[in-house]
Formats: sequence, structure tokens, C-alpha cells
Amino acid sequence: MMKFLLPCLLPIIVFSQTEFDQANRLVQDKDFVKAEQLMLQYLKVNPNSLQAIELLGDVYGHQKKWDEAIGEYQKLMEANTNNANYHYKYGGVLGMKALENKLKAIGLIGGIKASFLKAAALDPNHIEARWALVELYMQLPGIFGGSKSKSLKYAEELEKLSTVDGYLAKGYIYEYDDEPQLAERYYKLAINEGGSLTCFNKLVGLYETTKEPEKAIKTIEEAQQKHSRNALHYQIGKIAAEYNIQLQKGEQCLKIYIKNYSVQDGVPKAWAHYRLAQIHMHKNNKDQALMYIDLALTELPKVKQFITQKDKIVNM
Repeated sequence: MMKFLLPCLLPIIVFSQTEFDQANRLVQDKDFVKAEQLMLQYLKVNPNSLQAIELLGDVYGHQKKWDEAIGEYQKLMEANTNNANYHYKYGGVLGMKALENKLKAIGLIGGIKASFLKAAALDPNHIEARWALVELYMQLPGIFGGSKSKSLKYAEELEKLSTVDGYLAKGYIYEYDDEPQLAERYYKLAINEGGSLTCFNKLVGLYETTKEPEKAIKTIEEAQQKHSRNALHYQIGKIAAEYNIQLQKGEQCLKIYIKNYSVQDGVPKAWAHYRLAQIHMHKNNKDQALMYIDLALTELPKVKQFITQKDKIVNM
């Protein structure tokens, strides 16, 4: 009997895996609607597939369909209550719902906290759950359980699992608590330990918050030496334009960004043209500023910042 069953099952297994591969490609391409349709169709035939339920929940989350995502993750937790990642994802979408609906946020806090704590307890190596608890305890008011000491506790746990994550978590805590010198110290430690773009970006963001653009540009240049990413050229140009400093360097970097632009760089070329318009406005080059802001508006005509900037240039 088994000899006849196996050939019949093989096409179904192959077909199922093909559907998952296709759905994952759609998610990577950000075609979430088609991925949702594919998983819904698959689940009609395979309603107990935890893999499909999880992927559908993820797709709902990408589309900000929080209630639908919550429903899928609840199914997962009911099917396997000891899976840390299911609890983590459930807490995550509850948190996103709370951010978008402040009236319901208070009622969701208990569920968010319980889900992240459960995930951390189930998996002593779950980095994402500990990051979530670091942020949650810092952002919650004390009356709802917010606590810097609890946040630091999970930062310490993170540091044991990943030194870089621990340093970044401590940097986040001290930056959030308005202690920029301590935040700078830990972000620099993270750069020395790991040196990823995330580490550099955290330090750059701190310098922008503390209005230290020269330090920000220097840090971006250090990141460029290590990572050689075109997107970093835009960051230098942006800071130069916003703070009216190192304008020549900012202009050169923005032109390099535009010349080498690809979709993977993230920021549309229109924003680079907008920054060039700002730089030429600082230089009192009205004609050049108008040329660049018109290029920005041609690409993205409805961006209010571009429209406002053009009005400023016209009235120079």
C-alpha cells in the first residue's frame, strides 16, 4: 500500500514547497496582496499548516492589518504554546496596533508585556524578544510598569548573547533617557566591537539629535571607509544641506549618489535633488537651486517639503 501512496504524495509536497517559495519571493518583492491570496488559497486545502499560518500572519503584518495578524498568531500559540517566536510575533503586532490606536493602547499593554516576557522565558537566546523588552520598559510610563532598571536588565542579557546588541541596547537606553555622553560611549563601543552600518547609523542619529553635525559627518565618512555604500553619500549631503556646513563636500557627495543611484540605495533621487537645491540656496545660487528643486518636483510632485522649498527659492 505504501508503495502506491508515496508517488501520489510527492507531487503534493513539491507543489506545496513551490507555493511557499513563490510566496516568499512575493514577500521579498513587497507584493503582499498576492502573497496573502496565495496563502489563503493554500490554507483552504491545508488549514493546519503552521508554516502557512505564520507566513499569512507575517503578510498581514506587512500590510498593517493588525487584527488579522493577531488572529493568525493566536492560532499558532494555541497549536504550540511553547514556541517563543509565536509569542514574540503576537506581542509585536499587539504593539503596532497600540501605536496606531492610542485609545486602545492601555488595554493592550498587559498582553504586549506578557507576550514578550513569555518569549524571553521560553527561549533564553531570543535576542529580538529581549530587544522588545528593552524598548518597552523604556517607553512605558512608570504607572504602567515602565522601568529603566528593567530595561537595563534585558540589555545585560542581550550583552551576554551578543556583545554588539548589548552595547546598542545600552546606547538606546541612555539616549532615550537624555544622557548623550553615555549613549555616545556605548554606540562607539558597538562600532569597535561589530562595526556594522547599524552601529554607525545609531551614532550618527545621536549626533543629529544633539545638533553635532560635524561629528555626524565624520562618523559617516568612517562608515564609508569600512562599508563603501552609496547611500552614505546621501547622508553626508543631507546633513550638509540641513545644517549649512561643508557645502562643497555635501554637493559632491549628492552628485556621486545620483550618478551611482540604484533602488537598493533606498532614498529616491528626488530627495538628493532637493538637498542640492537647499545647498545652492545656502550659496545664494538661485538659478541652480531652482533647477534642482524642479528636478525633485518632476519626480515627486506632491511632496510638501519640495513645494515649500520652491516657494522659498522663488522668493529669494
